[in-house]
Amino acid sequence: MNNTNSTTLPANIDSIIYDLDGTLWDSVAVVAVGWNKVFHSFPKSSSVTVTEKDLRGLFGKTMEDIGHCLLDGLVPDEEQPEILEACYPAEEEAIDANPPSPYEGVAESLRILSEKYKLFIVSNCQAGYIECFLRNTGLEKYFTDHVCPGDTGNAKAANIRYMIEKHNLSSAIYVGDITSDCIASREAGVPFVHAAYGFGEVENPDAIIHCPMDLTKIL
Repeated sequence: MNNTNSTTLPANIDSIIYDLDGTLWDSVAVVAVGWNKVFHSFPKSSSVTVTEKDLRGLFGKTMEDIGHCLLDGLVPDEEQPEILEACYPAEEEAIDANPPSPYEGVAESLRILSEKYKLFIVSNCQAGYIECFLRNTGLEKYFTDHVCPGDTGNAKAANIRYMIEKHNLSSAIYVGDITSDCIASREAGVPFVHAAYGFGEVENPDAIIHCPMDLTKIL
């Protein structure tokens, strides 16, 4: 599948569940600033400097997995959570100080789609991060609800199912940008739309969009 017109999406969609990073905005450069501030403040992680490239390959993973990728060999497993916990307020502080913009077309596509569908966000992030996105973009009015592992302790597939059950959704789709998003969508039993403008490539999605506004054309 290589264009936005070829889709295997159902005709009776009632809701759209979005991933966040790489799908609605790109906060990587700003988050790197916050994380590096934290890493450099702890002696055992002071030699770690993350780049935008590093984070693009890690976003979408749980924070525990990201910690292992960045800190294994330097910081013992039992000490990593303290450092990672400090990254949460640091990244939100950095975002509040220098908010990234949503991808071009996100606001308009959400406005159009929210007139017909219920919109949600399910992302692998800490509690407060989705709120930080909504607070800094003014897009909260378009979303019915949001959830993340920081809220429930569950990973993405379970959180997609949680949202479907909580709101009694009969035909949801999930929009994300990386392979783990597609896997979670499949595990949750919902069709997957690949946001190809994001951070990664995905094999055999149910539909592909090359910009946020494309979703308004295929639904």
